Amino acid sequence: DGSAYIFRAYHALPPLTRKSDGLPVGAVAGFCNILWGELTKSGREVPTHIAVIFDYSSKTFRNDIYPAYKANRPEPPEDLRPQFPLTRDATRAFNVACIEIEGFEADDIIATLARQAVEAGGACTIISSDKDLMQLVGNGVRMRDPMKDKTIDRDEVIEKFGVGPERVVDVQALAGDSVDNVPGAPGIGLKTAALLINEYGDLETLLDRAAEIKQPKRREALIDNADLIRISKRLVSLDSQVPLDFGLTDLDMRDPDPETLMTFLQEMEFRTLTRRVSERLKVEAPALPEAPEKQAATPERLPFDASHYERVDTLPALHAWADRIHEVGHVAVDTETTSLDEMRAELVGISLCVDAGRACYIPISHKQGGGDLFGTTDLVPGQLPLDDVLAVLKPILEDPAILKIGQNMKYDWKIFARIGVTVAPIEDTMLMSSAMYAGLHNHGMDTLSETYLGHTPIPIKPLLGSGKSAITFDRVAIDDAVKYAAEDADVTLRLWQNFRPNLHRTHVTTVYETLERPLVPVLARMEMHGIQVDRDTLSRMSNAFAQKMAGLEDEIQTLAGDKFNVGSPKQL
Repeated sequence: DGSAYIFRAYHALPPLTRKSDGLPVGAVAGFCNILWGELTKSGREVPTHIAVIFDYSSKTFRNDIYPAYKANRPEPPEDLRPQFPLTRDATRAFNVACIEIEGFEADDIIATLARQAVEAGGACTIISSDKDLMQLVGNGVRMRDPMKDKTIDRDEVIEKFGVGPERVVDVQALAGDSVDNVPGAPGIGLKTAALLINEYGDLETLLDRAAEIKQPKRREALIDNADLIRISKRLVSLDSQVPLDFGLTDLDMRDPDPETLMTFLQEMEFRTLTRRVSERLKVEAPALPEAPEKQAATPERLPFDASHYERVDTLPALHAWADRIHEVGHVAVDTETTSLDEMRAELVGISLCVDAGRACYIPISHKQGGGDLFGTTDLVPGQLPLDDVLAVLKPILEDPAILKIGQNMKYDWKIFARIGVTVAPIEDTMLMSSAMYAGLHNHGMDTLSETYLGHTPIPIKPLLGSGKSAITFDRVAIDDAVKYAAEDADVTLRLWQNFRPNLHRTHVTTVYETLERPLVPVLARMEMHGIQVDRDTLSRMSNAFAQKMAGLEDEIQTLAGDKFNVGSPKQL
């Protein structure tokens, strides 16, 4: 869904301009990174066909049905306008089919291609999070949001709309859409629409039996606006029969032409992506203009050398690290555990890094037995007891004068909290990356390390295995664990050194300092303890608000001397 991701990239990323002439290219950069991510997938996710679909213009056949359709949409920002054609150029430069058809929305073309793919015996993944496309989910069609790395299947559609994909258009027709100016039924929102459709089965049955509805406001809204509701359904229903002058075979995955692609990236002056693409295609990266002064210089890159990673299994060695932490005033910290579930995971070891290139791993509860999950549970010799480790590290982890740096620190915060340690103050490289580069890529450690440090970390899968032979981290040999775990702390410290100076340069210091960072312990505590909800109170509030809203709408319409949709800015 090319059009959607232009806007998402634009709003998610800080402004970016081309150095040579000041041309805005931030949305193009985000778009290119998403597309490159799709083209370089591995494993079962590798597609056989791919296309990027764009909206041709704002006017489609829906405007003939309802002239006010999308009439209240604001004009795109001035600095986004010149980026629209560049995203088309980018798609072609990556050797991907670039499709737009006059009179139809991108969603209609996507619906048509999805239908053709399923009819041909295949499956289709729609790269989008657009709610309007959720009516297509099922029978071999799914959606995926690359920005959140989230798959959208039937369960997610039901969570969003309260009904399955086959009834999404009925719910949308009732609820309307203020953004697209779909009228719907006045006073009926998504939740009420879902309740009605689930009760009556489908929209036509509901409209035919509207007189049976007990609530007078709801009954009148359906009876008085039946024609508008039916028009709304036509507006939200996607056309899966768009005439196409090409076939699925024209959308085969094709390798990009290195010269064409590198020329485009050079023109855009995308440094990081140019390097990644050149490495992947095994071609020489073209020379680019010097980075603008406002871009922070990348810290000098020390080589990653596992021989500089230390196994700490004696108290004198641990005290030496504690002394260095006190001397410097910061430490990157990471935990190794038996599970990704923070509330059940057992702590296996802790890694620390104070100086880039030198890190350590403190093994605590590695067990005998190798890959045999039913083997002995005796601890491997040469580890430090947890109580001894905490006696040294707890004062450091809770010291307000020592900064603790992590990648996805909320996970480690909860692991430590469960053993009586409240970590503070903290920094989180994942959240820094999200604040600065939200739509460019995901924010996992591997991606950040490859993108900003030029280093591919040791993968976890070879250590843990897969399938029935998979083991938990406490069964990993300690020597192997040292290399893996200490490297994580080393990578985290280097990412922090890279990201910290860039926060103010990308104008996200306030977002990070006042929202992202302070919320880590707040969210962690909520996730650990839950929140208390009084269902009866919520129900009473809901009913009271609904009655008050209905009264206010009546008063507004009486004052206006006419009935109209108070929820529509244009009508209001």
